[in-house]
Amino acid sequence: MPRYRDGSRKEFADPAPLGLMGFGMTTVLLNIHNAGLISSTGMGMILAVGIFYGGLAQVIAGVLEFKKGNTFGTLAFCSYGLFWLSLVALWVFPAVGWAGTVDASSMGTYFVMWGIFTAYMFIATLKKSGGLQVVFSSLAVLFLLLAAAEFTGIAAIKTIAGVEGIFCGASAIYVACAEVLNETYKRAVLPL
Repeated sequence: MPRYRDGSRKEFADPAPLGLMGFGMTTVLLNIHNAGLISSTGMGMILAVGIFYGGLAQVIAGVLEFKKGNTFGTLAFCSYGLFWLSLVALWVFPAVGWAGTVDASSMGTYFVMWGIFTAYMFIATLKKSGGLQVVFSSLAVLFLLLAAAEFTGIAAIKTIAGVEGIFCGASAIYVACAEVLNETYKRAVLPL
């Protein structure tokens, strides 16, 4: 643990709630759209949140987890922050002429790869809190549903993915809230 010049320990804030909120809120907003509850006119808001809260805030949280020596937190927050930045790029690059439109098969493969990554991260959560287990297991399912929607073109699968994604994002928001409240009140206000 780092120390001040006088020998006392430096205490660092826990960056996990920031990363979980960045992931959770962005996931909920995108999946409200996927579930058909908001129209495509809301995509500008989703792109902005995807870049700044889902992307940059999670990368910052990941770097701070690195400083704490937390490999899981570093990998999770940096990876999912960069996921959001790459997803926004996949949508925006064709619109500005920097790349062609990504075909459904390629997007399906993209989601499969993220699903594989998430599945092994879920295995790591088996040594962590039940709240994180819910977040990562539901995220693995979400990626597989999104891949299936891309591969098949069946709109109902994307709608189901949207509903499941709202649950996934809400579970991350819950874990972030529980971590903040439990630390603030120095007791288990919300179970993890």
